[in-house]
Amino acid sequence: MNSVRAIQQLNKRELEAGITPDGSWHSDYRDTAFIYIGGLPFELSEGDVITIFSQYGEPVWIKLARDKETGKSRGFAWIKYEDQRSCDLAVDNLGGANIMDRVLRVDHARYKPRDDEDMKDNTMGELSLDPGHESDGARRKRGKTESESDDDYRPMLPEEIELERLLARLDEEDPMRDSLVKRQQDKVDEALRKLKKQQRKEKERARRKDTHRHRDGSRDRERRKIRDAGEARSSRHSRRRDDRSRSRDKHSSDKQRRRASRSRDGSDEDRRRKRARSRERREDSRSRLYRSRSAASPLPYRARSPR
Repeated sequence: MNSVRAIQQLNKRELEAGITPDGSWHSDYRDTAFIYIGGLPFELSEGDVITIFSQYGEPVWIKLARDKETGKSRGFAWIKYEDQRSCDLAVDNLGGANIMDRVLRVDHARYKPRDDEDMKDNTMGELSLDPGHESDGARRKRGKTESESDDDYRPMLPEEIELERLLARLDEEDPMRDSLVKRQQDKVDEALRKLKKQQRKEKERARRKDTHRHRDGSRDRERRKIRDAGEARSSRHSRRRDDRSRSRDKHSSDKQRRRASRSRDGSDEDRRRKRARSRERREDSRSRLYRSRSAASPLPYRARSPR
């Protein structure tokens, strides 16, 4: 605030003294087309700052300081104009201006870019921020927020509609205008906070529901895997049992065939033995009969004398 008052006093003394532009204190900064802007509202983006300061010249480069972790604005920036005289106008007219209940501090600056800093025109189209002043997480978070704000159309809240009506109805010279606008703006901010909180809750519920669905799906997959593994194991066991039963059947059939073969061989041998014994018995009976006849008639029949 002291720098703003000092610049205003310098301008006032120069006007009273009738100093020409060549002798003005602005001539000390003829070698630079940069200005420093402090006291910016944290809600403003690069496009908002360019919109405010483009009414006094054509900005060709802007750098809004952002937090490395969160990517949020830190409330100060640097702008480079195409014409150096635009810097004089911006410093004289916007220094001390009230933007969203914050007082701007605007002054000349001799900005020294870093070696890896791109000084090309970044005021048109998509803004390319300096990677050294913003982390990857902050860029992803800010890009996601911007895409969501572009894609999701949100109708105006009743508080926002009332604020628009209030701004259109109140006179610029009304001493109560600022307090009424501020009061209504607080209501709008509170409504927006509630809306964002509700949206976060809905997203969290959707995320939990999606996680629960994925968890159930994973459980089903695990159950299917366990069931398939059990079926494969049971099929292996059944195949093994079948193989064992087939081997037992084959072994038993082999034993039965061997036993049948042995029984057949034994029966043939028994029959041969029986036939041999019966033949021996017949021969033995014949020999006994012959011997008994020989003992009853020692002489032949022809040697007997007739009676």
